[in-house]
Amino acid sequence: MAPAPPPAASFSPAEVQRRLAAGACWVRRGASLYDLTDFVRHHPGGEQLLRARAGQDISADLDGPPHRHSDNARRWLEQYYVGELRGDPQDPVENGAVASAETQKIDPATEPQFKVVDWDKDLVDWQKPLLWQVGHLGEKYDEWVHQPVARPIRLFHSDLIEAFSKTVWYSVPIIWVPLVLYLSWSYYRTLSQDNTRLFASFTTDYSVAVPKSMFPGLFVLGMLFWTLMEYVIHRFLFHMKPPSDSHYLIMLHFVMHGQHHKAPFDGSRLVFPPVPASLVIAFFYVFLRLILPEAVAGIIFAGGLLGYVLYDMTHYYLHFGSPHKGSYLYNMKAHHVKHHFEYQKSGFGISTKLWDYFFHTLIPEESHPKMQ
Repeated sequence: MAPAPPPAASFSPAEVQRRLAAGACWVRRGASLYDLTDFVRHHPGGEQLLRARAGQDISADLDGPPHRHSDNARRWLEQYYVGELRGDPQDPVENGAVASAETQKIDPATEPQFKVVDWDKDLVDWQKPLLWQVGHLGEKYDEWVHQPVARPIRLFHSDLIEAFSKTVWYSVPIIWVPLVLYLSWSYYRTLSQDNTRLFASFTTDYSVAVPKSMFPGLFVLGMLFWTLMEYVIHRFLFHMKPPSDSHYLIMLHFVMHGQHHKAPFDGSRLVFPPVPASLVIAFFYVFLRLILPEAVAGIIFAGGLLGYVLYDMTHYYLHFGSPHKGSYLYNMKAHHVKHHFEYQKSGFGISTKLWDYFFHTLIPEESHPKMQ
C-alpha cells in the first residue's frame, strides 16, 4: 500500500493574524489557507485588491462579480496552499478578518478540482529538463501546456545552452535602443540627400520622391508594422497546435512559446533572448531591404525595432507590474492574463488590441449578474 500523505499543517486564527501583521497576504477558501504574498503584484486586479482581502474567505470572490475565475486560476491558487485554519473560538481575530471556517461552505460539485498540487504525479519530472520530456506527451501536451504553474522551468541539460535560453528584461533596451538610434540618424541623413525614390527599380516615369519630411511618418509606419507582426507571430506561430504524433514539433512549440504559457511568471523567460531575437530581426531587415529603397527600408525597420522593444517591455510589465486601476496598462494586463488562464485562442495583442479588434479575436466580455 502507498504511504498515507502527511497531515496538512494547521494554523489558529491568532497565528494567521500574526503573519498578516508582518505583511504577509494570506487568504482562505473555507478552511484552506493560501499564502499569496509572492503573487500579489502579478494579480491582474492589482496588488491592493488582494491586500484588501488578506485574512478573508475568497470563496465568493472566485465566483464573482466582477467575473468568475477560470479553472486554471483555481488550480493556480492551490499552488499557494499552506494548510488548514484551526477554529479557536477563544481566540477571536480583530475585525473578524479570519472567522470560523464554518462560515463559508464550498460547493461540493466543484470541490474535486481544488486539491493540493502534487508535483510527483505530474506528466513530467520537474527535477529534470523539460524540453526532451514534452515531446512524449502527445495528445496530452496541449491541455498540459495550458495549465500554468507558479515555478521556473529548466529546458536543457547543458548549463551553457540553458543560459542562452534566458535573459533579463533590461538586456532588450540595452542592446536594441542604441541600434534604433544609430539606424534612425544614419538613414535620416541618407533621406536628407533628396535622391531617394519609391518604385525607381520598376519605373523611372512614375517613381515617387521621398523627402526628409517623410521620416516621422515612415518611422511610425514601422512601429505600426511591428504591431501587426506581433499579432501574426503570436496567433499563427506561437499558438499553432503541433501534431500530437510529432515529437519534434511539440518540442519546437514548447521552446518557442509553450514554456511561457506553462510558467507565465518565470521572469528569466519573458523577453526574447538576444541570440534568437537577432536572427528574427535580421530576417525582417533583409526582407525590407529587398523590397524597398535603402533609406525607406532602414527607417521603417528602425521604427519596427523600437516597436519590438516597447512590445517586450510591455509584455514584461504586464506580468510583473502593478499598473494603476483604470489605466491603459491595467486593462491590457487583465486582457493578457485572461489570455494565459482561459482564452488561449483569442487576445493575441500584447502592446495593443488593435488587430484583435480588426480580426475579431477579442477576448469576450464576461457578463455577470449584479449582486442585489
